[in-house]
Amino acid sequence: MGTPDFAVASLQAIQLAGHEVVGVVTVPDRPTGRGLKLTASPVKQYALAHSLPLLQPEKLRDPLFQEALRQWEADIFVVVAFRMLPQSVWAMPPMGTFNLHASLLPRYRGAAPINWAIINGETLTGVTTFMLNERIDEGSILLQQSTPITPDDTAETLHDRLAQMGSDLVVQTLDGLAAGTLVPTPQPLDVPTPPAPKIFKADCAVNWNLPGNRIVDFVRGLSPYPAATMLMADPQGNTHSFKLYQVAFSPCPSPSYGKIITDNKTSLKIGVGDGFVSILNLQLSGKKRMTIAEFLRGCNITNWEIIM
Repeated sequence: MGTPDFAVASLQAIQLAGHEVVGVVTVPDRPTGRGLKLTASPVKQYALAHSLPLLQPEKLRDPLFQEALRQWEADIFVVVAFRMLPQSVWAMPPMGTFNLHASLLPRYRGAAPINWAIINGETLTGVTTFMLNERIDEGSILLQQSTPITPDDTAETLHDRLAQMGSDLVVQTLDGLAAGTLVPTPQPLDVPTPPAPKIFKADCAVNWNLPGNRIVDFVRGLSPYPAATMLMADPQGNTHSFKLYQVAFSPCPSPSYGKIITDNKTSLKIGVGDGFVSILNLQLSGKKRMTIAEFLRGCNITNWEIIM
């Protein structure tokens, strides 16, 4: 059971390891793009390409869906980046249901663990498999594997690395459960841990009052999607919206807070409380993604202001 590219890696690994995939569950086709063309999820596309039985329920509590699911007579369900399952589904197979989560549980329970780990400046994360129960991301842990978060990592690079790590861990988990050698370990539920809630558009605006390194982490953690955002105003009072994909920080004891410093050729810096944040890669609303040099070649920002 899964939806995005992150889940495809695990589905492929399960097949390559020789486990029998009796069926795939994913979301219904959704309208996407400017033309709102119905588009299949990456998991559906993989399932069709490999002739795997497929279900696409609108509602997971639908009796017809659950009966069709039961007819597959699966030993176990594997969930990777899907939806919250009702107990009538996750308790159906005799060996239960396990989930792959892109964090070292119990840290970063929630919908966006990859983003929040980078945003919060973590230097270590990983993947976890755990048995589903009635509480979100709180089931007993089966296996974990860790990886460093490097200063150059973005949400994209970490996503790709964890997808591959996670696919290997899913296969190890299936092998261990089939052999009866894995013993689930209950998660500590009374220890404060950082959450990973879903990120909405309103959450993506850069807070220029943060220290420079925190701003860099914020941009990395949202790059390339959904992308950090900033607003600038030109001398005529027009507001321009940008997505930021790459920035760098230079500490300075006496920065010009809130000021834009640019040579209008290859450099654009914004003064923050402890230095300057250089914009390296961005996208003006309605335009393509550009390096800062490409942007400045087509736009003179003399006397523009950052909207704090």
